[in-house]
Amino acid sequence: MKRILAVVTLLIFFTLSSHAAPPHKYVRVITTQGECLLKLYDETPLHRDNFLKLARQGYYDDLLFHRVIRNFMIQGGDPDSRFAAERQQLGKGGPDYTIPAEFNDSLFHKKGAIAAARDENPEKASSGSQFYLVQGRTFTDAGLDSLEQLRLGGRKIPAYQREVYKTLGGTPHLDQNYTVFGELVSGVDVIDRIAAVKTDRYDRPLQDQRMDMIPLTRREAINLEREQAGQPPKNGIFIKFLDLFKPKY
Repeated sequence: MKRILAVVTLLIFFTLSSHAAPPHKYVRVITTQGECLLKLYDETPLHRDNFLKLARQGYYDDLLFHRVIRNFMIQGGDPDSRFAAERQQLGKGGPDYTIPAEFNDSLFHKKGAIAAARDENPEKASSGSQFYLVQGRTFTDAGLDSLEQLRLGGRKIPAYQREVYKTLGGTPHLDQNYTVFGELVSGVDVIDRIAAVKTDRYDRPLQDQRMDMIPLTRREAINLEREQAGQPPKNGIFIKFLDLFKPKY
């Protein structure tokens, strides 16, 4: 019996002290038009952690996508939208703080990306809660060349990003102006369906498009990434026991 306890203790010790990379953070987004799964970038920790905090608190539950522009983006996260009257103008609500910009050359406005909305503050600090999901459109090389000169001040779009903008699409003129902090790993077609709804002159959908947010637990994220790597999920009793000693998320 003592030997069994010793073996179990050693297994727990080595498991808890292992230096395996933690999984990314994921959030399931449930909308009027279907579900999608969002991966948050580790390269933007301030935005990642703030978004997760709000999602866990239920801050986003039953809010509207209050600003929808076809071939551009769908925007939400205004707490004033939860009980908004019909035709009420929205877009100014949020917590009483902003998030410092976290620009990264490798993170860009491809279709399916999530980025933080903001006002015209000179620091380009992000809204504490409002965000948008990119729909955008596809571009030709000539169109991207023109953007570089007229909208990007001569900044060159990297070759691999140009290929994405030519095939998948996006909104390249927003790069390095608004913080991109994640991307959809499934359900990108949900953006298309929401972007296609009819809107009023303030770009608010005539029929409410609502959202709910459910963060994946740490174990769910691990199993998701295992499945993405072609490996089976781990859900055994021993794994569940070890998970008791780990953070939930």
